Amino acid sequence: MKTTYTIQQVTEMTGLSSHTLRYYERAGLIRAIAREDNGYRLYSKTDLEWLRFLIRLRDTGMPIRKMQHFAELRYRGEETVAERRRVLEDHKQQIKEQIGQLTVTLEVLNEKTDYYKEMERDIEERTRTKPV
Repeated sequence: MKTTYTIQQVTEMTGLSSHTLRYYERAGLIRAIAREDNGYRLYSKTDLEWLRFLIRLRDTGMPIRKMQHFAELRYRGEETVAERRRVLEDHKQQIKEQIGQLTVTLEVLNEKTDYYKEMERDIEERTRTKPV
């Protein structure tokens, strides 16, 4: 028996809105979603896994155009495996660069918050030792 999910179930499982799911379909990120006789979408386990991967790509800042390109490659089949790998390797490199930039920013923020903590201690000490 094949398991399928309604759009409401998929929104609950992924956190994507039904509007976003329909947009992803119009944008070509997801294709061939099965339909019930009444036209309601039925998502498969494979569709759900693909959506979760798309969410990861989106969360890491991959632009929609690049996601569309990757989806197109996926739908073209095995002949695009090497190109899909290259797209993901390029994206991984961009993520590593972002992590490096964020690490530097975090260090600066740590230094600044330490500076303000020290200032607070100095102010508190001066306030306690101030004659009344």
